[in-house]
Amino acid sequence: MVAIKWSAIKVTEAMDDVELQLSCAQPFIDQALAKVQEARRIPNLAGYMDDRLARVEWDIKEKFGRIKAGVEALRQAIPRGAIQAELEASKHGSQQGLI
Repeated sequence: MVAIKWSAIKVTEAMDDVELQLSCAQPFIDQALAKVQEARRIPNLAGYMDDRLARVEWDIKEKFGRIKAGVEALRQAIPRGAIQAELEASKHGSQQGLI
């Protein structure tokens, strides 16, 4: 394994926080989607307006999904074993030699 100079643990913790925020945002995303879908059912809605609403609906779903996928891709990019190696190193700590 190649040694890394950044903290895999801190990156993982940051992504844990991001995922927590995303899970908190999910109900609001769902409400926004419901409102868009409700708007698409407005009687006599012009086709061009439905097209735009469909695009908004797609954007919300796609972009929120891409954010989640990006977090997962970042987790997968952490070198295998880096977290365990960092935990082991912190467990042993660094000690200065006695003179």
